[in-house]
Amino acid sequence: MSPSHVMPAAPRRIVQALLALVVALGAVAVASDRAGAQTPDRYVALGDSFTAGPLIPNQSLDPLGCLRSDQNYPREVQRALTFGQFVDVSCSGATTRHMTEEHGVFPGPNPPQFDALTADTDVVTLGIGGNDIGFAGILEDCATLSPFGSPCRNKYVVDGVDTLAQRIQATAPKVASTIQGIRQRSPGATVLVVGYPTILPDSGYGCWPSMPIAWNDVPYLRSTHKALNAMIAQQAQANGAVYVDVYTPSIGRDACRSSSTRWVEPLIPANAAAPVHPNARGMDGMAGVVAATIAATT
Repeated sequence: MSPSHVMPAAPRRIVQALLALVVALGAVAVASDRAGAQTPDRYVALGDSFTAGPLIPNQSLDPLGCLRSDQNYPREVQRALTFGQFVDVSCSGATTRHMTEEHGVFPGPNPPQFDALTADTDVVTLGIGGNDIGFAGILEDCATLSPFGSPCRNKYVVDGVDTLAQRIQATAPKVASTIQGIRQRSPGATVLVVGYPTILPDSGYGCWPSMPIAWNDVPYLRSTHKALNAMIAQQAQANGAVYVDVYTPSIGRDACRSSSTRWVEPLIPANAAAPVHPNARGMDGMAGVVAATIAATT
């Protein structure tokens, strides 16, 4: 370029300054647009140990007795969708009663989970019901040193009456009341009720002794598990909530699968998780289903 085509220094500086101003104004406009696009959104997670994630690192200290993981499915949903506000008050051992009453974990207590609900809450996930039917006690009663017979079914089916089926039926109005309580406190929220993933294989006779359930008891407990999920789904639909099926996506990832495949650990875990509870892989898988459901319904 010849000297005659070189822009004088002063005008060049003016042009550079104007370009810098345009870039700066553009950045401000983009930031303003982004700020305007952000709507106040609040996600509250309620639930029991299948929500909290006991013994999955890292465990929350607020309170430690709830055994709540920062890798549980609510936290993974938050990472995926990035709500403006996120509150996880799930607690291991929780029942429907602990939605409105404090939970006496040690150290604790955990306040009533409904305390986290506000009028401006946009999304609520709820995972509850297993402890209302006595999940931990059922596991203790049904574990056996022998794969033969059907000691679990013999205990719970008396004179042709299935007492676990009765427990599920008795829990239905409690789940309904819980959903209604959420709606009263957060009337504008989308409420998602999350079921329970597979624990025993969806077919066959299990994997005694890894899961120490007698072969003939496995179909009975599997049908009980499905009946619990069906009740939860029915109550969600009847009370204006969305049911999230995590059982179907977890078929083939039950506690009898390899440690690199399963979503739920057996009695003696190989992955960091509580026995017969979801591991981090399971929480990731459940989070994917929950996040997709939230995206499709909000």
